[in-house]
Amino acid sequence: MDIKKTNQLLLSEDPLITKCLQFYFVLMVFLFSIHSPAQAKSFEFSDWDILLGKYVEADLIDGVSLNSVSYGKLRLDPVFNKLDKSLSLFSPSKLTSDNEKLAFWINVYNIFAVKIVLNNYPLKSIKDVGGFFKSVWKLKAGTVGGKKYSLDEIEHGILRKMGDPRIHTAIVCASISCPNLSKKSYSSKNLNKQLDMQMKNFLANPNKGMRINTNEKPWEISLSPIFNWFAQDFKSSGGVRNFISPYVSEKNRNVIKNPQNLISYMDYNWAINGN
Repeated sequence: MDIKKTNQLLLSEDPLITKCLQFYFVLMVFLFSIHSPAQAKSFEFSDWDILLGKYVEADLIDGVSLNSVSYGKLRLDPVFNKLDKSLSLFSPSKLTSDNEKLAFWINVYNIFAVKIVLNNYPLKSIKDVGGFFKSVWKLKAGTVGGKKYSLDEIEHGILRKMGDPRIHTAIVCASISCPNLSKKSYSSKNLNKQLDMQMKNFLANPNKGMRINTNEKPWEISLSPIFNWFAQDFKSSGGVRNFISPYVSEKNRNVIKNPQNLISYMDYNWAINGN
């Protein structure tokens, strides 16, 4: 008896067997597709979350409250090299939504800023890296998808072009006067909430974001120079005063919106935000 012909006959005569086999085939293809690394779209920042949880903590440096980074310990952790390698192999073209792209590149900027410190540890300031002809911001800091990027290329070439000024309180250039490094990675799902919280916390820090002098009138509003350096980015929202108003208390909101109260800018402390 021809077994092959017999099997073909059974399949042709029993539609139930045929349907079961078809269902099994479709199920296997589906399971393979969702578990295949090639199909993964978003980058997994779980390693970054682990590192942030282990080496970032609330601290006080030079009289400034901040999230301090234990660079000396972090540089010895192999998880950072694993994260760096994973980024070098990930293609950002897999990212589809604006939130995915924004969250991804904010995380990458912060990781590469930390990487610069680790590669040059110990140092007093990130600005000590680089030279007269090429500043640290223009040096290639890391690789994503086989392409090398500088911090400037990520900030000005990608993030600022996406049109959300809140990035300026999320990206951290490893300095005391920078916004605090978040202890959680940014995600597309929670991005809006995370960026709002970063802006609120930054403005609530009188030695970093905003300080109001009420001793004399008109009152003086001292802001981080970040709001001066990137004033252009806030113009589409009515300017800096209008943009930051929703992120402060009602009392401070009235002070900010009063044009008679002048704005000045704090000095920027470029010392490393950790040890």
